[in-house]
Amino acid sequence: MADTQTETGPGSADFYERVWDVVAEIPAGRVTTYGDIAEYLGRRGAARMVGWALNAAVGSGLPCHRVVNRNGRLTGKRHFETPTVMEERLRSEGVAFVDDDRVALDEHRWKPLEALERG
Repeated sequence: MADTQTETGPGSADFYERVWDVVAEIPAGRVTTYGDIAEYLGRRGAARMVGWALNAAVGSGLPCHRVVNRNGRLTGKRHFETPTVMEERLRSEGVAFVDDDRVALDEHRWKPLEALERG
């Protein structure tokens, strides 16, 4: 098995750190998707790995609650302290919902490719 400390592919420590760097930039009141982050990092098919990186970061102070699935659903909510924390945090930032667990993605979506300069 390869050493994840030196790898740069999805699932590696470097990939996780790059995901966390993007998540740290998501503004309050905005959301992005796992796929948007993966695409920004040049790994379009790695949305699931982005989710794994976020699972490892819950409780770290990063705004992981601002990452939703491609339909705006709060699929990561089970990884927070309680199942309602993700929704509560988003609502407190002014994010509107169209269903109980689905944000108004068109209104609040933040796309890293448009917002951040690629380095």
